[in-house]
Parts: sequence; C-alpha cells; structure tokens
Amino acid sequence: MADVFDLLIIGTGPGGYVCAIRAAQLGLKVAVAEKRATHGGTCLNVGCIPSKAMLHASELFHEAAHSFARMGIQVAPTLDLKQMQAFKQEAIDGNTKGIDFLLKKNKVTVIRGTARIVKAGEVEVTGPDDAKQTVNAKNIIIATGSQVASLRGIEIDEKTVVSSTGALEIDKVPGHLVVVGAGVIGLELGSVWARLGSKVTVIEYLDRILPGMDGEVAKNFQRILTKQGFTFQLGAKVTSIETSQTGAKVSVEPAAGGAGQVIDADKVLVAVGRVAYTDGLGLTEAGVALDARGRVVVNAHYATNVPGIYAIGDVIAGPMLAHKAEDEGIALAEQLAGQAGHVNYDTIPGVVYTFPEVAAVGKTEDELKSAGVNYKAGKFAFMANGRAKANQQTEGFVKVLADAVTDRVLGVHIIGPAAGELIHECAVLMEFGGSSEDLARTCHAHPTLSEAVKEAAMAVEGRAIHA
Repeated sequence: MADVFDLLIIGTGPGGYVCAIRAAQLGLKVAVAEKRATHGGTCLNVGCIPSKAMLHASELFHEAAHSFARMGIQVAPTLDLKQMQAFKQEAIDGNTKGIDFLLKKNKVTVIRGTARIVKAGEVEVTGPDDAKQTVNAKNIIIATGSQVASLRGIEIDEKTVVSSTGALEIDKVPGHLVVVGAGVIGLELGSVWARLGSKVTVIEYLDRILPGMDGEVAKNFQRILTKQGFTFQLGAKVTSIETSQTGAKVSVEPAAGGAGQVIDADKVLVAVGRVAYTDGLGLTEAGVALDARGRVVVNAHYATNVPGIYAIGDVIAGPMLAHKAEDEGIALAEQLAGQAGHVNYDTIPGVVYTFPEVAAVGKTEDELKSAGVNYKAGKFAFMANGRAKANQQTEGFVKVLADAVTDRVLGVHIIGPAAGELIHECAVLMEFGGSSEDLARTCHAHPTLSEAVKEAAMAVEGRAIHA
C-alpha cells in the first residue's frame, strides 16, 4: 500500500476503534487492521455486549417466574433458549454494524487481516486470502486486547469445559454448572445459567469472591448469591477435569492442602481471568519490551520503548475494562494530534452486572487502611430507600469513603439495584475533587434510587435522615 498513514491501529476493539475515530476527528489520516470479520473485539463479539444481553434476558425470565405474581401479574414463562441466543446475536450485530458505519463516516481506512509489526513505521498485514501487504504509518498503536487465561493441565474444548466465549453459546441449560473462578466474569455468567435453572457451584482459590473489590461488599454479595442458589467453595483449587460424553468430573482440593473431592458437572466454566494478547505481533523482533506478565510496557503517554510504537487497553497494565481502553484511545489520539489527552485512573468505575449489581470507583477500605489514610465512611442501605421499597429491590447498600481531614471523596462502593448507573455521579464528583458534603447537599429527585447515594454521603457526618 503506497499510502503513509499518520496512524495505524492494530485491533478494533473498544480501545482501537475509539482511538481511530478520535484521531480522524482531529484530522489525522488513520487506518485500522482487524483480523476478525467484525469490529468490536472481544467486548462486542464475545464479551461485554452478548453477556449483558444474556444477563438482561435471563433476569427478566427469572423475574417473570418468581416476582411478577406479587405485583399482580400472573404469567408462567417458558424458556426458548434458541430465541434467547438469537436475541443476544441481534445485540452483537447491531453494535458491530454500528462501528462499521462510524469508521466509514470518519473516513478511517479498514484493512482486513492479521497484522505483524516489522519495525517502527512498517506493518505487514496478512489478509483472509493469505495475501500480504505492507502498511506504512508514522505511528503504530497496539490495541489487540486480551484473551482467556487457562489453567495448567486443563483443556478448554468449548463443549464441556468452556471459556467465557463458550459459556455464551451453550444450547441447553446445564443441570450442574461448575464455575472455576469467583471474579466478575464467572459470577456474571454463573448468574445467567442459575436464573435459567442450573445448579451453580463456584470454586475459588482465594478465601473470598471478587478479589480487588471492597471486602464488605464482596461478603454481602456472596450472601446474596448464596440466597439465589449459588454454592461457593472458597480457598479451593481445581487439580484436574476429566470429560466424558455425559459431562465432567472436577477434582478439587483445599488450596492450603488436605483431602480432595470430585464434583460431577454437566459443564465447567473456566473463568480465571484474562491475559494480554501479543501472540504473532512481532513485538520481540521489533524490540518492543514486555513485562513479566506478557503485557506491553508503556510510559505515561502510552509510548513503548520503540519510538513511534504505542499501546493501549488490555494489552498494557491496569484494569482490563473496555471503558478504560476507550479513554486511553481518546487520550492517545489527542496527544498524537498535539493536544493534552489524559486519563485519571483514580476515577475509573468497575461494575458487576448481576442482580443486584455491584459497582465501585476509587479506593476500597482495605486500600485506605493499608496506606494509613485517615478516612470516614458513610453507609446507607437500600432497605431504607423509598423507591427500592416500592420496587421490592432492597438488597444492598451504598458506602462513601471520604478523607477525615479534607472530606474529599476517596471511594464509593455500591451493591444494589442499578448500581452501575448510580456510580457515575460519584465518579464525576471525584473527577472534580468533590467532598462528601458536596454530594450530600446536591438535591436528588424523590423517589429515586440515587437518594441512597446522597444519604450515604450524609452518613459520613452521621446525619443521614432515613437511616
């Protein structure tokens, strides 16, 4: 290809395609290389979007079966899993086609194929027909995302032993689903199949679920999920999985040592995390440095050690979140266009899209204690919120953590209905360095779930009204 682009982005997941569009808006000549038939990366094709479609559909199914009657709605729902899967595919198609449109609208050149960096300024792309072409660009951005992490000695066949990808394609509700890993992905997908009728057993190496999130929230969340039918085996490790025509036998031992057991399962979901995707990119040959976990090493401006080569998203350090990748993509595009792009990593929210949802932004209590920070906490239960009572969705609470001296909000943690939406006013507040007093004195409409956020902020100074 004779053209020399200002920017070539490898990968069109959330980080890559957003970076491409922002750079094009700023007048840069942009190309993207994508090996999938559709844009959107893991998130839109086999991750965020399809899982949320299944979570939404399964939640409504479960609510119709178990909650409608008390509201005077008499129904007896039956499950059409094939149609539910089609509903999920509609969500995928709508989003991926939307990215096609946006790239065309912004005059981004799309190159189909697998990219390999030859050197700074030069990338070789092998197309679906194995034809190779050389693409030249002043700047190259690695936005290849992540892939499923595996367990040593355990084969993921996407039939009986599945990854998050295979768990979205199951064509029959498993009688017993064993989930290996009590992180976000395992609990979300476990929730889908539990709502549809599966017995779900979660095996976690650590002695708690949701590592990295607030300990009090995680403890309450485990209690809620147990009420929903989950069984947890914490401090346990899977040593082997034997598959057969009828299912799998999962061998489990205490992580600290001791007698093991064998669990019979129809399906096993391995959800032990994700790892940066750098295979076949030619990074070693091009001299690009990687860290001990295989991630691309970058500086504060997303530059690698090789001038003209950058990286963003899951392929670098930090939380593996689509919105983190998007913000990095925008920041880098703006920096390359001579502007001052920036990401505040202290205000990136995280959400678990179960019911109730779990959401957080900023520091946890454990982190503040470890750092020796003098802080105050305000907590308010949804049980005391008028809208939650009316909706009969009273599980959970909001917790606001503020500096004991300055009152600046350092972290907010929510478990409850619509937590993923409620967290964002807290993120905005923290972005502007706001205090719990600022949040407490901001008028919130009544009756809304968001009043619980205001009351938690008021509780920091012991003045919640409805507590």
